[in-house]
Amino acid sequence: MNGYKIEPGANLDSADLSGADLAGANLARASLDSADLAGANLAGANLAGADLTGANLTGADLRDANLAGACLESANLTGANLTGANLTGADLWDTNLTGVTKTDGTIND
Repeated sequence: MNGYKIEPGANLDSADLSGADLAGANLARASLDSADLAGANLAGANLAGADLTGANLTGADLRDANLAGACLESANLTGANLTGANLTGADLWDTNLTGVTKTDGTIND
């Protein structure tokens, strides 16, 4: 995928992954600082402990994704689907959640 190595702990800072199919990918502890994931399919992906600071997740499909302990500070999740996603302990400071779909799942401190 454009030469990016998709694996736990990967460094994908500023990567252009817009529209990518990453369903079920294991990106635990990956660094995705300022990455473009607009419209990406991340359904069922493991993003536990990932750094998504400033990432663009506009319209991303995050259904049933594991975002436990992830840093989403200043990320843009406008129109993202978070149905069934686990956001336990995730940092949502200054995150844009406009139009997010979240009908179930976990959001805890």
